[in-house]
Amino acid sequence: MDFFKNGILNRRKNTRIGIAFGGGGTRGFAHLGVIKAFEEYGIKASDFDFITGTSAGSIVGAFYAAGMCYAQMLEIAQSINESEIRTNKIPFMPSKTDGIQNLIKQNLGDINIENLPIPFAAVACDIKTTREVILTKGNLAKAIAGSCCVPGIFVPVEFGDYHLCDGGLKNTIPASVPKKFGCDYVVGVDVNKDRTYGTDSLKVIDVASCSIRILMENTAIRGYLAADVMIGPETRRFKASKTDGMMDMIEEGYKEAIDKMPDLLMLLQRKPLKEKIKKQFYKGDEEVYGG
Repeated sequence: MDFFKNGILNRRKNTRIGIAFGGGGTRGFAHLGVIKAFEEYGIKASDFDFITGTSAGSIVGAFYAAGMCYAQMLEIAQSINESEIRTNKIPFMPSKTDGIQNLIKQNLGDINIENLPIPFAAVACDIKTTREVILTKGNLAKAIAGSCCVPGIFVPVEFGDYHLCDGGLKNTIPASVPKKFGCDYVVGVDVNKDRTYGTDSLKVIDVASCSIRILMENTAIRGYLAADVMIGPETRRFKASKTDGMMDMIEEGYKEAIDKMPDLLMLLQRKPLKEKIKKQFYKGDEEVYGG
């Protein structure tokens, strides 16, 4: 294949490429299928100059930045016990994030973000200031837990002066983040692209859930504006809070990444997909912790 030379992507220099893994609860298993497709085409984590993620995407992003392959991530995914992640069974009582932190520590160690071999950032929201926080240093497990801390499901994570909640509140597909750190092109992965479906129900919980989906669409738009290639697997039929259908979600991610492979390979050759269009990026109230 013309894209390869001696089994290695023939890349152009002086161009930086990032990847952003979006949030979506357990639909994040679809990220693994994307990585599986990457590996089949010789794309490695080290082919990216910056990796970032929000919520479930921050977990996958951290594993990827640590150099884990698809098989290793799949083994971890298959070992996850939902009761160890969401520990409080009392209705309307949020759980602590110890289960999420333990998942990271058990598989990557009790390390700091800056110890990862590939530059990485977890995206969260500080509920004290309502600002987006881009975490590039400090305890990795706590940063990931903060990025995954869905309000009402988990207790906010204290991280320095921040009280962190789910990064999806501000930037659910953080494709804008690698560009903030000097990347010329960014691959985005949206595992929740059908987030704005409505409801016929007038029940309080259904109306509230639909309202949240509508609000989250606005944070997703930023990702689509910033991404040069967007991978968006079909995951609507899966519940974002259940691990049921894990392998099917992975397959959806794999199929979508294969479909986008021509564009991905062109990008990773350090060649523009087309004449680069200057985009008007969102200039918001985010702050970088450690960058």
